[in-house]
Amino acid sequence: MFYYLKGILAAKRDNFAVIDVHGVGYRVYTSVTSLSMLGSVGDEAIMYTYLYVREDTMDLYGFASNEEKTMFERLLSVTGIGPKAALSILSVLTPAKLAVAVITADTKTLTKAQGVGAKAAQRIVLELKDKLNDIDSITLEELGKYESISESSALSEAVEALTALGYSQADAQTAVVGLEAESTEDAVKQALKRLMK
Repeated sequence: MFYYLKGILAAKRDNFAVIDVHGVGYRVYTSVTSLSMLGSVGDEAIMYTYLYVREDTMDLYGFASNEEKTMFERLLSVTGIGPKAALSILSVLTPAKLAVAVITADTKTLTKAQGVGAKAAQRIVLELKDKLNDIDSITLEELGKYESISESSALSEAVEALTALGYSQADAQTAVVGLEAESTEDAVKQALKRLMK
């Protein structure tokens, strides 16, 4: 329903911000990361939003980046993970670190989030890993100049992590071509620097 809100940051609390859009104050629940990126009260702010509707609930969630919103939506698709748990995870892990944790099955990192136990972390890895692999129909073989990526597990996992953040397969592959990275996380960091230029 709402893709984003752009207005004046009217208030900041522990787990939500109030965005004033032409005299209407929208309470937007968000992560610690997004709160820290919003600036000061009185500044112009933009938040990419997700409307969560259930029988007795209608809450608006928002994020400073579209990548974080995309990861929030993916977390909600996991059995037993609601918006509060998803925000908790995104408050301790950036979307890039979360994608790397899922791809590398690092459940210990996921349990750093408040309210996320070992079983929930295993479900997140199990259910999201398949979804990250199916994001884009373009295969590595179809893009011949990127064949070297498939020979490096760190680079191919970095491509999966970047597509999980919302980048297209082609953009992700272009960003990792030629990188010399010792780990998937290192490759993702280097690729994100290229993509941000």
